[in-house]
Order: sequence, then structure tokens, then C-alpha cells
Amino acid sequence: MSTVTLTIENAIAFITINNPPINATSHSVRSGLVDALDQIDGTDDIRAAILICEGKTFIAGADVSEFGQPPKPPILPDVIKRLEAATKPVIAAIHGHALGGGLEVALGCHYRIADSKAKLGLPEVNLGLIPGAGGTIRLPRLVPVTEAVSMITSGKPVSATKANEIGLLDAIAHGVLIDAACDFAQTILDREMPKPLLLRDPVSVPSTDEWDDITAATKKKARGQTAPLAAISAIRTGIDEGPDAGLTFEREKFIELRDSDQSKALRHIFFAERSVAKLPELKGVEPNLLHQIGVIGGGIMGAGIATASLLAGYDVTIIERDDAACANGRATVEKHLSGSLKRGLISQDRFDALMASLTTSTDYSALADADLVVEAVFEDMAVKHDVFGKLSLHCKADAVLASNTSYLDINEIASRCINPKRVIGLHFFSPAHIMKLLEVVRTDKADAKSLATAFDFARALGKIAVPCGVCDGFIGNRIMSAYRKHCEYMLEDGALPHQIDAAMVEFGFPMGLFAMQDMAGLEISWATRKRLAPFRDPSERYVALGDYLCERGRFGKKNGLGWYRYDENGKAQPDPEVDALVIAESEKKGITRRDFTSAEIMDVILTAMRNEGDKILSEGIANSADAIDVVMINGYGFPRHKGGPMFMTAKKD
Repeated sequence: MSTVTLTIENAIAFITINNPPINATSHSVRSGLVDALDQIDGTDDIRAAILICEGKTFIAGADVSEFGQPPKPPILPDVIKRLEAATKPVIAAIHGHALGGGLEVALGCHYRIADSKAKLGLPEVNLGLIPGAGGTIRLPRLVPVTEAVSMITSGKPVSATKANEIGLLDAIAHGVLIDAACDFAQTILDREMPKPLLLRDPVSVPSTDEWDDITAATKKKARGQTAPLAAISAIRTGIDEGPDAGLTFEREKFIELRDSDQSKALRHIFFAERSVAKLPELKGVEPNLLHQIGVIGGGIMGAGIATASLLAGYDVTIIERDDAACANGRATVEKHLSGSLKRGLISQDRFDALMASLTTSTDYSALADADLVVEAVFEDMAVKHDVFGKLSLHCKADAVLASNTSYLDINEIASRCINPKRVIGLHFFSPAHIMKLLEVVRTDKADAKSLATAFDFARALGKIAVPCGVCDGFIGNRIMSAYRKHCEYMLEDGALPHQIDAAMVEFGFPMGLFAMQDMAGLEISWATRKRLAPFRDPSERYVALGDYLCERGRFGKKNGLGWYRYDENGKAQPDPEVDALVIAESEKKGITRRDFTSAEIMDVILTAMRNEGDKILSEGIANSADAIDVVMINGYGFPRHKGGPMFMTAKKD
């Protein structure tokens, strides 16, 4: 079957792309488009053309099978020039997503109409690239330059409503898209052909000072990624030197970035995130259908899990110890959803419907019809045993029972259940309704159906699910514990908390280790250390600085004192009291302190990550090095454009 077909009806040509799943701009699509345009230009009876796609989406990207292969002509920039040169007006009829080359194709058309639910974007920066088929040149000639800069440097798509507001669309279809496109075609038949975008002036060009501000803001957000700044250079070249010079610059920069380490790293993690949850043993296993979700505990994590589940369309019941705790849990969920309402992510009607789908109770029998239950109570094995014992008694036989524990042995938790085959770990990351990462922990006895249900649940929540085995800390927390230990060694050896954090931020982390600990709460890791104390090798070096802080009531940002001192606005400042404590501990142990460079600090951290990652792989806790990279990037702020610790350090092996 041809990926591009041409039909004619009432003087209107319909160019239809059918290249599932995303109608990618493969060689067959590109050549098919050129052939169709040649036929249209050569047929006198045709007065206009509509470009539309079959399936769930418009053109939503490139053909990944062609990545790394020599391009076959016609290349996409030439296809788009051919669209612009068409002698009959071409209307892009957009549904689903028009992304990357898909949007560039639409920009090559003379008009654009979109379904009201469509999204349009140029996400190339997410792969360490810039648009390579004229996107940086054409978009600023259709929408205000600042809007074009925002779309291209962020990589975030815009809604059809937003696209229409800024001038990216000519119309929004409120009925059937093809019918609306046909009606629109009738309105433009007698119009003069619009100028190709390359021949138009840029829209609302910023002043020099405004450009400086835009560049500075983009650099700050990029945190070391080069593609967003390259995109600004391409946009400015097209404006300052003209479209031809801009197109040449854009293509040269695109090829340069395509071969860069950053783009290779970003492409690595792009594919890793899409493959990590594909377990061969679950092929053909049907998950349980989920309608009702139970959450044990309405604290920070529980309320976040409940919020995420509501937004995914599930009915949710929170179980708490008393009525006051139930009310607090409901209030926290309401606060989360109110935030989404204020940001325009949900309507008032949906907000009301979501809150109506939430119930709270102190009675476990309220979970009788729950299909999946997530426990999110205090990190204490006795408490977990009590919870799962009750769940075994009150939940139906096929309900999946999950623990959100960060460290505890889920096999031990499952041992108190009547049917341990249905017990798994679902380790959410805080805030649970925002963070994309979800570690799916396989217990020794968990059956395939329970695991398949867990992964299906993760997809419904919009999470990146990473399978892992049972160990203390699973993948992410185990690696963090390893590099935290070496960071603490550096404290005693001569570094200060703010120096280590500064090196991590310079490397590309959104915040350093000690700032992150302050944000999470120092008492959490303190509890873990106390739990593991009886099993600690007495010959192993142990740094007690974190314990000292907690003993002094310094629990982090929540009470204004942790590794840092926080002002009334929550801004962190290095605390001389903490620095003095660190230096005193070195003296107490007879350690001669020395200076650490940022490069030395990061070498220690990366080595610790790599060594622990290798142990995790050898023990079968992670299925692949890719899984470790996905966890560290999405859960712990490892800079995405460096590909993850396993990918980055593999180059040195």
C-alpha cells in the first residue's frame, strides 16, 4: 500500500498520508508528496489541495529507522520548497500532533487548519538538534518572533487554541476536520495565492536589548545544553541576513549538532525511555482492567499518588487512620488540583468531577472493589506488615497490592499477604503527581499479570516505568546512597557542602546533593541510616555529619535549617555553623583537609554512580544500563543532555 495517495473531488485534490503509527516523513512519504504535487500542478481542473493524514495524528516526526543513515532524496527541505512552489494553494489539515518535520511541512503549505485538540511544535532541541528543514526561518515569519523563539528553544508543543491566537493557524475546525478543510478551501479559491513564508518579513522583531534578555534567559534554562542557543543563532541569522542565509546556517548547524555528543546522548535517552518497560516475559499478558484505585495514607506521597490517579481517570479512595487525617489528605489533593485549575490545565467542571471521584475512609472495607491499592505509609516494616495484612483481608482476590516504599524489602512485606503473587512495588517520586519516573519493583513471587497491570497503570498515569528487582533502595536510591557516601567523604577530606553542590549545578544538575537532601527532609535518610546501623560493617568509613544535623533539629528546608540556612523566602545560604561542624569533624578524625576542584568533585560522583550501577547490573536488579540512565535522569536530575551516568562513563571504558 502506498504511503501517499491522491484523490480528486469537485476540483479539490486530497493528498493523504498513511504511514502509521505517526505518519513519519520517511523516504516514501517525501517522494510521494513530490509526486502528488507534480500531478496537481499538471492538472488544470484542480483548484486547491488538502494535505491530510490517516490514523491518530498528522505528521508527528521523522522516521527513526532512517536515523544515522545517509538521506535519500528528496530530502525534507526540498519537499517543503516544492510545497511552497505549488501553483495551487495547499491546505494542511492537522489533527493529533504536528511535530518537528511535520510542522515544517505544514509551514510549507499555504494555509493551516487544525482540529481543536491538535498540538503543534518543534521539539528538536529535546534531541540536541534544531529544526533542519526551515523551521527557524519560516516560523518567525508567521508568528511573533518571541513566540517562535519560545516554541523552538523549549521544544514544547502549543495547543490549537494557542497556535490560532499567535497566527500559526488560519482556522480551527470545530466539527469533522476534513469537512471543515473542504469548507475552508471553498473560501480561498478566488483569493490571490499567499506569499510563501520565506518571502514575508519577520513578525515583531525584538530590539537588541530584548535579544540580549532572551539569550540570557535561554542560556539559564538550557543548563549547558547547546541546541537552544544554536536555535536562537539560526533565528537571528534568518532575520538579520535574510532567509537564504538563514536556511544555509540552519542546515549547517543541524548537521553539526546531529553529530555532537549532546545529540547522541539525548537520542540515547529518548530511545531508552521508550524501550525500558518492554519486558519480553510480559508479551501477550493482558493486564487487569482498572477502575478503582486505593491509596493507603493521605500524606505528601499518598495525596500525590491519589492526584495522579484521579487525573488519569480513576475513582480513588484514600484510607487514613482517623477523620482528621482523611480531611487533611482530601485537602492536599484539592490543593494539587486547584493548582492545575489555576494554570488552565483542567476546567472547573473537570475539577469538580475529579473531586467527586475522590472518597476517604478510615475503614479498609471501603477498598472491597479496588482494582489496585498503593500503600504510602511511614517507612517502618511493622507498619507495612499491618497494612498489607488488612489489605489481604479486605481487598478482592485479584486486586494488585503495591508498596511505595523507598528502601524496605518488598519480599518481606509480601510475606504477610494471603496471595503474595499480587504484591509488587510502585516507587513513586515526589511530587508524585508531577514526577514522571516510577520504579516498578518485581518481588520474587509476583506473577506476570500483576506486573502487566502495574505497567499499564504507569502508562495511564503518564509515567516512565522502569522495572527493577528488590534491594535496599532499588535502582535510584541505591545509586544516590552510593554517591552521597562519597560526597560525605569529600566533606571530611576538604570540600564544603556548597562547593559540592556548585560543582553539580555547573555540571548540569538542577540542584546539588545537599540542597536536594534539604528539600526532601534530612530525617528521611537519617531514619534509613538508623535502620541499617546494626548491619553496618564496623570497618567501613562512616560519616556522621548528617546525623549531627538531625540531632540538632536541622531537618532541611521545612524548618529553615539543614545543610543550608534558609531565609524567609526559602532561599538557601551557606551556613558558617555547618561549615564549622564539617571542619571540626575532619580535625576530630585527624584528616588533613585539601581543596577539591569542580572537575575532581564530579569525577568522584560519576565514578561512584558507575561503580554502583555495575553492581546493580551484576545482581540483576536492573535489566540494562539504559534503565539506570532513565532512573537517574528522570528521578535525580542527572543532566539529560549527558545521557545518564552509565552512557556517559561508558565512553571511558
